Amino acid sequence: MLNDMETNRIILRPWHDSDARILYKWASDPDVGPRAGWAPHQSVEESLEVIRTVFKDATNTWAIELKETGEAIGAMGYGPSCDCALPARDGEPIVGYWIAKPYWNKGICTEALKLMIGHIRMTTGIKSLISGHFIEIVLHARERLDVEDELLEAHGIERMERPRRMHHEVGT
Repeated sequence: MLNDMETNRIILRPWHDSDARILYKWASDPDVGPRAGWAPHQSVEESLEVIRTVFKDATNTWAIELKETGEAIGAMGYGPSCDCALPARDGEPIVGYWIAKPYWNKGICTEALKLMIGHIRMTTGIKSLISGHFIEIVLHARERLDVEDELLEAHGIERMERPRRMHHEVGT
């Protein structure tokens, strides 16, 4: 039986120290981190530190584990809005996610986002979320925008003014 944080392909689960090596494998890729707003990881030790600090809150930050391999292949989460000029409403959390390059364009982030939104609806009083991306550093920005629009709009996320900024009403 599937729990509320898994599909047939993936599980959203807490990060573990034992994920440091696989996190480094994916997070050291120069095509991954900059698209999510962070520099490529330089060592397994750095990845472990990220797990222990950035990914420490298992209530709102999860590893995306591919069931087929049992390995973390990305992250999905939400938290306080960043100081990044997104037009967040008062107290509105920001959605953040990344996925390892071999898994791009396979619908995995869509699955993870659906799981997270369902979890938020069942466990919190959060009414809306906001999402954005770093357009100035994204290679092939047009394709990225099209993919993000499809992903977010498929979940009822309202597009705001340019640059692309999205709000999602979480309530039923």
